[in-house]
Amino acid sequence: MYGTHITQNYVLIATIGIAAWKSLKKYSHDMKIPRKIFRTHEKMLNSQPIQSKAMYSENPIKSGCIEVICGSMFSGKTEELIRRLKRAQFANQKIEIFKPAVDKRYSDMDVVSHDLHSIPCTPVKDAAKMLECSDETQVIGIDEAQFFGENLIEVVQTLADKGKRVIVAGLDTDFMGKPFGPIPGLMAIAEDVQKVHAICVKCGNLANHSHRLSKSHKLVLLGEKDIYEPLCRQCYNEAMAQENKESED
Repeated sequence: MYGTHITQNYVLIATIGIAAWKSLKKYSHDMKIPRKIFRTHEKMLNSQPIQSKAMYSENPIKSGCIEVICGSMFSGKTEELIRRLKRAQFANQKIEIFKPAVDKRYSDMDVVSHDLHSIPCTPVKDAAKMLECSDETQVIGIDEAQFFGENLIEVVQTLADKGKRVIVAGLDTDFMGKPFGPIPGLMAIAEDVQKVHAICVKCGNLANHSHRLSKSHKLVLLGEKDIYEPLCRQCYNEAMAQENKESED
């Protein structure tokens, strides 16, 4: 009798985590869970949370989901996107990769990371073209998603609803530190969001801002280290304050 209840409730605990586990203790008698189960695992649970398999972003049984990789420039977003796509490719899953046609910094027909790792892709001007991907495609990668319009959210949602795993990479904020394009909306509907960080070039802390060195105020300005630098919150605020002071003078 106990074996069945214990097995069922271990599955429940692994899914709901520590907070619900502690609440469950109050009702252990009614659910016929031996008290010694809680005593044995109490220390482990207080120091290390149990994670459900559903929390792992590369669960092989996943289908019909949205994953977002976001952060500042030079934080490894494209690198992580390529890594996930190549792992899927190695598992013989059919993949397709898209990027905005405007991004020609390294290549017209490849997604290329700052470390020069690359993977072939299809450049598109409008996110709606992604809906024309093959029905056999299992995994779809989208790089530099911030350069697409707001319709990207609906496109990604449609692809995921068709059972495809959609992995999106892009800047979450622009050079002014404001939410960038469709990325915030994609983060809201995604099953998995990974925020990656660069290293602040001023102080060495984690950087979450893409500080523009150019005086241009265009929202979309493609560039590399000659135009942008990653900064932490404090260094970014100091840099912006200095720029505002100089403009007033």
